[in-house]
Amino acid sequence: MISKWQADDTRPVLRFSPYAWAKLLYFRDKGRTEIGGFGITETNDLLYITDFITVKQNVTSISVSFDDNAVADFFEAQVDFGRKPQQFARIWCHTHPGDSPEPSLTDEDTFKRVFGHCDWAVMFVLAQDDSAYARLSFNTGPKAQIMLPVRVDYSKEFNGTELPIWEKDFKENIQPIVFTTAAAGLDKSKQLSLLQLYVVSKNGTKEVHF
Repeated sequence: MISKWQADDTRPVLRFSPYAWAKLLYFRDKGRTEIGGFGITETNDLLYITDFITVKQNVTSISVSFDDNAVADFFEAQVDFGRKPQQFARIWCHTHPGDSPEPSLTDEDTFKRVFGHCDWAVMFVLAQDDSAYARLSFNTGPKAQIMLPVRVDYSKEFNGTELPIWEKDFKENIQPIVFTTAAAGLDKSKQLSLLQLYVVSKNGTKEVHF
């Protein structure tokens, strides 16, 4: 992996477990489009990604559009697991099929619109040549943006891959769009707001604030 920002004693680092990194690479290399998902972290280390989870999405070589209902189901499941929004709804991970990890204008617009009202959020992009881009944005108080070095923490235990499960997730969630005259008119501005999400559970409607 090539990260343009080097770690030092003062700069925080975005770290991946070997499992999360292997899973991300699998999804990136499985298709020829962008792939998007959420980084899952532990409560006491919000910049250490232990898993990469995708949801149903329409993808092209230049865009990712999550299915609203799938995101709602994902959020509900994470809350039921006992996780807080900081652990599953702050790090947006996606891949680029080309050799540049630099965010596109669409990436920037999506990040600002969807995550701009969170107290903090991270945009992570991994390109086909293993170059990576990670930016931490603070959106409250004295707003700031920090470029993050990216590392895979191989000191952590790695219990191996789960290829059958990953392949099943890929087939169920990743839906490439074939451009036609009709597809060209899709409204790209329709994005799920992560500021306030209502998810339906067995007990009724739960309101999850981010």
